[in-house]
Amino acid sequence: MEDLIVKIFKDSSQLKESFVNDNLSGIVRVVEMMTAALKAGNKIMIFGNGGSAADAQHLAAEFVNRFLIERPPLPAIALSTDTSIITSIGNDYDFSEIFSKQIRALGQPGDVAWGISTSGRSRNVLKGLEQAKKMGMITFALTGKDGGDIAGAADYSLNVASDSTPRIQEVHITLGHVLCQMIDLKLFQRPDMK
Repeated sequence: MEDLIVKIFKDSSQLKESFVNDNLSGIVRVVEMMTAALKAGNKIMIFGNGGSAADAQHLAAEFVNRFLIERPPLPAIALSTDTSIITSIGNDYDFSEIFSKQIRALGQPGDVAWGISTSGRSRNVLKGLEQAKKMGMITFALTGKDGGDIAGAADYSLNVASDSTPRIQEVHITLGHVLCQMIDLKLFQRPDMK
């Protein structure tokens, strides 16, 4: 059992290292894009299913409340939190519409639609990104495996090239924390943040 525990930690660490080595310039571009959107008064809408829904909620909380420093709240919404909206759309229309309808209702041109899918194939995430693009929003896909259709549907895309859902999710949440910290640094330039 001890060997397996060590292997899991090593696999997670190695995947994070290979992800940042392969995607550093893309990560910087996403930081710049999100920072510019927030500076312009726009919001970030984050969405996904299952563990990705939990990541969306977690990261929205980091933006709205705070991350590492005391600073004004930043506008972010997780589209996976309102069970009444989600279940009414799923019941009256289709589960594939749960994000796209919320984006239609709440999104504005210049807002960021951040879809998360470990498989790259979640139909509702894809439809959410497509709807956001139609409305003039900036789209960002965070995916896993081969990226699926979702990776190609967004203005910005970062993919964790792995078939292990838990390891993909570990990279996703680490990246989310990196984005929060870098955006805070760019917006508020505090020397104690480095």
